Amino acid sequence: MLLIDSHSHLWLRQDTTWNGMAIRTTKNGRSMFLGEEVQMLPPFMIDGQNTAEVFLSNMDYAQVAAAVVVQEFIDGLQNSYLSEVSRRYPQRFFVCGMADYLHDGFFQQAKELIEQGFRGMAVPAHRLLGRRLTDGEMMQMFRLMEEKGVILSITLADGNPQVAELREVIAECPRLKIAIGHLGMASPPASPPWENPDWQEQIKLACHENVYIETGGITWLYHSEFYPFPSAVRAIREAAELVGMEKMMWGSDYPRTITAITYRMSYDFLLGSPLLSDSDKQLLLGENARRFYGFGQLPSLPYIKNMSE
Repeated sequence: MLLIDSHSHLWLRQDTTWNGMAIRTTKNGRSMFLGEEVQMLPPFMIDGQNTAEVFLSNMDYAQVAAAVVVQEFIDGLQNSYLSEVSRRYPQRFFVCGMADYLHDGFFQQAKELIEQGFRGMAVPAHRLLGRRLTDGEMMQMFRLMEEKGVILSITLADGNPQVAELREVIAECPRLKIAIGHLGMASPPASPPWENPDWQEQIKLACHENVYIETGGITWLYHSEFYPFPSAVRAIREAAELVGMEKMMWGSDYPRTITAITYRMSYDFLLGSPLLSDSDKQLLLGENARRFYGFGQLPSLPYIKNMSE
Protein backbone atom coordinates (compact mmCIF):
# COMPACT_ATOMS: atom_id res chain seq x y z
CA MET A 1 0.00 0.00 0.00
CA LEU A 2 1.29 3.47 -0.88
CA LEU A 3 2.14 5.48 2.26
CA ILE A 4 2.63 9.26 2.19
CA ASP A 5 2.97 11.32 5.36
CA SER A 6 1.17 14.66 4.90
CA HIS A 7 2.41 16.40 8.09
CA SER A 8 5.96 16.29 9.43
CA HIS A 9 8.70 18.63 10.66
CA LEU A 10 12.46 18.94 10.16
CA TRP A 11 15.08 21.22 11.73
CA LEU A 12 18.79 21.30 12.46
CA ARG A 13 18.39 22.97 15.84
CA GLN A 14 15.60 24.68 17.70
CA ASP A 15 16.69 28.20 18.62
CA THR A 16 13.80 30.62 18.86
CA THR A 17 11.32 32.25 21.24
CA TRP A 18 7.56 32.29 21.58
CA ASN A 19 5.70 34.87 23.69
CA GLY A 20 9.06 35.95 25.10
CA MET A 21 10.02 32.46 26.30
CA ALA A 22 12.92 30.47 24.90
CA ILE A 23 12.75 27.30 22.84
CA ARG A 24 16.26 25.84 22.69
CA THR A 25 17.80 22.46 21.92
CA THR A 26 19.63 21.09 24.98
CA LYS A 27 20.81 17.45 25.03
CA ASN A 28 19.66 13.87 24.54
CA GLY A 29 16.70 14.88 22.39
CA ARG A 30 15.46 17.45 24.90
CA SER A 31 14.59 21.11 24.47
CA MET A 32 13.81 23.99 26.77
CA PHE A 33 10.22 24.70 25.80
CA LEU A 34 8.32 27.66 27.23
CA GLY A 35 9.86 27.43 30.68
CA GLU A 36 10.36 23.69 31.08
CA GLU A 37 12.60 20.98 29.67
CA VAL A 38 10.70 18.48 27.53
CA GLN A 39 11.58 15.40 25.50
CA MET A 40 11.23 16.96 22.05
CA LEU A 41 12.90 14.09 20.17
CA PRO A 42 13.56 10.43 20.98
CA PRO A 43 16.43 10.22 23.48
CA PHE A 44 18.77 8.44 21.06
CA MET A 45 18.85 11.59 18.88
CA ILE A 46 21.48 12.94 21.24
CA ASP A 47 22.71 15.78 19.02
CA GLY A 48 19.25 17.38 18.91
CA GLN A 49 19.29 17.44 15.11
CA ASN A 50 16.02 16.45 13.47
CA THR A 51 17.47 15.86 10.02
CA ALA A 52 16.11 14.60 6.72
CA GLU A 53 18.55 11.69 6.80
CA VAL A 54 17.26 10.39 10.16
CA PHE A 55 13.69 10.84 8.95
CA LEU A 56 14.45 8.99 5.71
CA SER A 57 15.80 6.09 7.75
CA ASN A 58 12.50 5.99 9.69
CA MET A 59 10.52 6.33 6.45
CA ASP A 60 12.41 3.52 4.72
CA TYR A 61 11.97 1.21 7.73
CA ALA A 62 8.24 2.03 7.94
CA GLN A 63 7.87 1.83 4.12
CA VAL A 64 6.67 5.45 3.85
CA ALA A 65 7.42 6.59 0.30
CA ALA A 66 7.26 10.37 0.77
CA ALA A 67 6.48 13.10 3.28
CA VAL A 68 5.23 16.67 3.37
CA VAL A 69 7.31 18.91 5.64
CA VAL A 70 5.48 21.85 7.19
CA GLN A 71 6.71 24.58 9.56
CA GLU A 72 5.69 26.00 12.93
CA PHE A 73 6.79 29.14 14.81
CA ILE A 74 7.87 27.07 17.84
CA ASP A 75 10.64 25.52 15.72
CA GLY A 76 11.85 28.80 14.21
CA LEU A 77 12.02 29.55 10.50
CA GLN A 78 13.63 26.59 8.71
CA ASN A 79 13.48 27.85 5.10
CA SER A 80 17.21 27.63 4.44
CA TYR A 81 17.49 24.03 5.61
CA LEU A 82 14.27 22.90 3.94
CA SER A 83 15.34 24.41 0.64
CA GLU A 84 18.46 22.23 0.86
CA VAL A 85 16.33 19.18 1.75
CA SER A 86 14.15 19.77 -1.30
CA ARG A 87 17.19 20.00 -3.58
CA ARG A 88 18.76 16.83 -2.17
CA TYR A 89 15.65 14.65 -1.96
CA PRO A 90 13.08 16.00 -4.46
CA GLN A 91 11.27 12.67 -4.87
CA ARG A 92 10.84 12.01 -1.16
CA PHE A 93 9.94 15.41 0.32
CA PHE A 94 7.43 18.14 -0.47
CA VAL A 95 8.58 21.08 1.68
CA CYS A 96 6.63 24.17 2.72
CA GLY A 97 8.18 27.58 3.23
CA MET A 98 7.09 29.94 5.99
CA ALA A 99 7.33 33.73 6.20
CA ASP A 100 7.48 35.80 9.37
CA TYR A 101 3.76 36.51 9.50
CA LEU A 102 4.13 38.14 12.91
CA HIS A 103 5.66 41.28 11.40
CA ASP A 104 4.54 43.61 8.61
CA GLY A 105 6.30 43.23 5.28
CA PHE A 106 6.13 39.42 5.20
CA PHE A 107 4.55 39.34 1.72
CA GLN A 108 7.87 40.18 0.07
CA GLN A 109 9.55 37.37 2.00
CA ALA A 110 6.81 34.95 0.95
CA LYS A 111 7.15 36.05 -2.66
CA GLU A 112 10.90 35.39 -2.55
CA LEU A 113 10.36 31.93 -1.05
CA ILE A 114 7.93 31.06 -3.84
CA GLU A 115 10.41 32.37 -6.42
CA GLN A 116 13.08 30.16 -4.83
CA GLY A 117 10.93 27.13 -5.64
CA PHE A 118 8.87 26.36 -2.55
CA ARG A 119 5.74 24.58 -3.79
CA GLY A 120 3.89 25.01 -0.51
CA MET A 121 3.59 27.63 2.22
CA ALA A 122 2.81 26.79 5.85
CA VAL A 123 0.64 29.14 7.90
CA PRO A 124 0.28 28.23 11.62
CA ALA A 125 -2.81 30.41 11.86
CA HIS A 126 -3.57 29.25 15.42
CA ARG A 127 -0.56 31.39 16.42
CA LEU A 128 -1.92 34.43 14.56
CA LEU A 129 -5.20 35.18 16.31
CA GLY A 130 -4.28 38.87 16.39
CA ARG A 131 -4.05 38.97 12.59
CA ARG A 132 -6.96 38.18 10.28
CA LEU A 133 -6.43 35.71 7.46
CA THR A 134 -8.16 38.23 5.20
CA ASP A 135 -5.78 41.10 6.03
CA GLY A 136 -4.05 42.82 3.11
CA GLU A 137 -0.68 41.09 3.01
CA MET A 138 -2.10 37.67 3.82
CA MET A 139 -4.67 37.90 1.03
CA GLN A 140 -1.97 39.22 -1.27
CA MET A 141 0.07 36.10 -0.52
CA PHE A 142 -2.91 33.78 -1.03
CA ARG A 143 -3.66 35.35 -4.42
CA LEU A 144 -0.03 34.89 -5.48
CA MET A 145 -0.10 31.27 -4.29
CA GLU A 146 -3.26 30.62 -6.28
CA GLU A 147 -1.68 32.17 -9.38
CA LYS A 148 1.54 30.13 -9.00
CA GLY A 149 -0.10 26.85 -8.00
CA VAL A 150 1.48 26.89 -4.51
CA ILE A 151 -0.30 24.80 -1.85
CA LEU A 152 -1.36 26.24 1.51
CA SER A 153 -0.82 24.08 4.60
CA ILE A 154 -2.71 25.71 7.47
CA THR A 155 -3.51 24.95 11.10
CA LEU A 156 -6.49 26.81 12.54
CA ALA A 157 -7.22 27.74 16.14
CA ASP A 158 -9.40 25.33 18.13
CA GLY A 159 -13.04 25.43 17.16
CA ASN A 160 -14.39 27.94 14.67
CA PRO A 161 -12.93 31.42 15.40
CA GLN A 162 -11.01 31.39 12.09
CA VAL A 163 -13.40 29.28 10.01
CA ALA A 164 -15.32 32.24 8.58
CA GLU A 165 -12.04 33.95 7.65
CA LEU A 166 -10.75 30.91 5.80
CA ARG A 167 -14.12 30.58 4.09
CA GLU A 168 -13.61 34.13 2.77
CA VAL A 169 -10.16 33.13 1.51
CA ILE A 170 -11.64 30.12 -0.30
CA ALA A 171 -14.29 32.32 -1.93
CA GLU A 172 -11.65 34.84 -3.03
CA CYS A 173 -9.15 32.20 -4.21
CA PRO A 174 -11.21 29.14 -5.27
CA ARG A 175 -8.30 27.52 -7.13
CA LEU A 176 -5.96 27.72 -4.11
CA LYS A 177 -5.27 24.19 -2.83
CA ILE A 178 -5.55 24.08 0.97
CA ALA A 179 -4.67 21.35 3.48
CA ILE A 180 -6.17 21.93 6.95
CA GLY A 181 -4.08 20.32 9.67
CA HIS A 182 -4.56 18.24 12.80
CA LEU A 183 -8.03 16.94 11.79
CA GLY A 184 -9.44 20.31 12.81
CA MET A 185 -8.00 19.77 16.31
CA ALA A 186 -10.58 17.02 16.87
CA SER A 187 -11.66 16.64 20.47
CA PRO A 188 -11.24 13.30 22.26
CA PRO A 189 -14.28 12.29 24.28
CA ALA A 190 -14.24 13.04 28.03
CA SER A 191 -11.01 15.02 27.76
CA PRO A 192 -11.70 18.58 29.00
CA PRO A 193 -8.22 20.01 28.30
CA TRP A 194 -8.78 19.38 24.59
CA GLU A 195 -12.51 19.97 24.49
CA ASN A 196 -13.31 21.37 21.08
CA PRO A 197 -16.98 20.80 20.26
CA ASP A 198 -16.79 22.85 17.05
CA TRP A 199 -13.95 20.94 15.39
CA GLN A 200 -16.28 19.69 12.66
CA GLU A 201 -16.75 23.26 11.41
CA GLN A 202 -13.16 23.14 10.16
CA ILE A 203 -13.78 19.75 8.53
CA LYS A 204 -16.79 21.07 6.62
CA LEU A 205 -14.53 23.52 4.77
CA ALA A 206 -13.34 20.49 2.80
CA CYS A 207 -16.72 20.44 1.07
CA HIS A 208 -15.02 22.98 -1.20
CA GLU A 209 -13.30 21.37 -4.18
CA ASN A 210 -9.69 22.27 -3.42
CA VAL A 211 -9.72 21.91 0.39
CA TYR A 212 -8.45 18.73 2.06
CA ILE A 213 -7.99 17.58 5.68
CA GLU A 214 -4.83 16.00 7.11
CA THR A 215 -4.57 14.16 10.42
CA GLY A 216 -1.09 15.25 11.56
CA GLY A 217 -0.73 14.93 15.34
CA ILE A 218 -3.85 12.86 15.90
CA THR A 219 -1.92 10.39 18.08
CA TRP A 220 -0.91 13.40 20.19
CA LEU A 221 -4.50 14.64 20.44
CA TYR A 222 -5.60 11.18 21.61
CA HIS A 223 -2.46 10.30 23.59
CA SER A 224 -4.43 9.71 26.82
CA GLU A 225 -6.26 6.85 25.09
CA PHE A 226 -3.03 5.51 23.53
CA TYR A 227 -2.53 2.81 20.95
CA PRO A 228 -4.52 1.65 18.99
CA PHE A 229 -6.40 4.97 19.39
CA PRO A 230 -9.94 3.69 18.68
CA SER A 231 -11.57 7.10 19.26
CA ALA A 232 -9.11 8.70 16.85
CA VAL A 233 -10.19 6.25 14.13
CA ARG A 234 -13.83 7.06 14.89
CA ALA A 235 -13.06 10.78 14.57
CA ILE A 236 -11.51 10.18 11.13
CA ARG A 237 -14.60 8.20 10.12
CA GLU A 238 -16.81 11.01 11.41
CA ALA A 239 -14.88 13.57 9.36
CA ALA A 240 -15.06 11.36 6.27
CA GLU A 241 -18.82 11.10 6.64
CA LEU A 242 -18.97 14.90 6.37
CA VAL A 243 -16.67 15.43 3.37
CA GLY A 244 -15.76 12.02 1.94
CA MET A 245 -12.71 9.82 2.53
CA GLU A 246 -11.28 11.16 -0.74
CA LYS A 247 -10.62 14.44 1.12
CA MET A 248 -8.67 12.86 4.03
CA MET A 249 -4.88 12.46 4.32
CA TRP A 250 -2.81 10.74 7.01
CA GLY A 251 -0.12 12.74 8.78
CA SER A 252 2.22 11.74 11.62
CA ASP A 253 3.47 15.07 13.07
CA TYR A 254 6.94 13.50 13.12
CA PRO A 255 9.16 13.81 15.17
CA ARG A 256 7.18 15.08 18.16
CA THR A 257 4.82 12.10 18.26
CA ILE A 258 7.54 9.44 18.16
CA THR A 259 8.69 10.17 21.68
CA ALA A 260 5.60 8.17 22.75
CA ILE A 261 5.19 5.72 19.85
CA THR A 262 7.28 4.46 16.94
CA TYR A 263 6.94 6.02 13.52
CA ARG A 264 5.31 2.85 12.13
CA MET A 265 2.73 2.96 14.94
CA SER A 266 1.65 6.42 13.75
CA TYR A 267 -0.17 4.75 10.85
CA ASP A 268 -0.54 1.03 11.56
CA PHE A 269 -3.35 1.66 14.04
CA LEU A 270 -5.24 2.77 10.94
CA LEU A 271 -4.12 -0.22 8.89
CA GLY A 272 -5.36 -2.58 11.59
CA SER A 273 -8.70 -0.90 12.23
CA PRO A 274 -11.88 -2.74 11.21
CA LEU A 275 -13.67 0.63 11.03
CA LEU A 276 -11.87 1.43 7.75
CA SER A 277 -12.28 -0.49 4.52
CA ASP A 278 -9.32 -1.38 2.32
CA SER A 279 -10.38 1.39 -0.04
CA ASP A 280 -10.55 3.87 2.85
CA LYS A 281 -7.03 2.94 3.91
CA GLN A 282 -5.62 3.30 0.41
CA LEU A 283 -7.10 6.79 0.03
CA LEU A 284 -6.26 8.00 3.54
CA LEU A 285 -2.73 6.63 3.79
CA GLY A 286 -1.35 7.66 0.44
CA GLU A 287 -3.44 7.99 -2.69
CA ASN A 288 -5.16 11.25 -1.72
CA ALA A 289 -1.84 12.87 -0.80
CA ARG A 290 -0.21 11.67 -4.02
CA ARG A 291 -2.94 13.37 -6.03
CA PHE A 292 -3.18 16.52 -3.90
CA TYR A 293 0.55 17.27 -3.69
CA GLY A 294 1.41 15.98 -7.14
CA PHE A 295 4.02 13.40 -6.17
CA GLY A 296 5.59 11.70 -9.17
CA GLN A 297 7.73 8.56 -9.28
CA LEU A 298 8.04 7.14 -5.77
CA PRO A 299 10.31 4.37 -4.47
CA SER A 300 9.07 0.86 -3.77
CA LEU A 301 10.27 0.07 -0.27
CA PRO A 302 10.66 -3.57 0.80
CA TYR A 303 9.67 -4.83 4.23
CA ILE A 304 12.80 -5.43 6.32
CA LYS A 305 12.38 -8.16 8.90
CA ASN A 306 13.20 -7.28 12.48
CA MET A 307 15.99 -9.29 14.10
CA SER A 308 13.60 -10.15 16.94
CA GLU A 309 10.98 -11.69 14.63
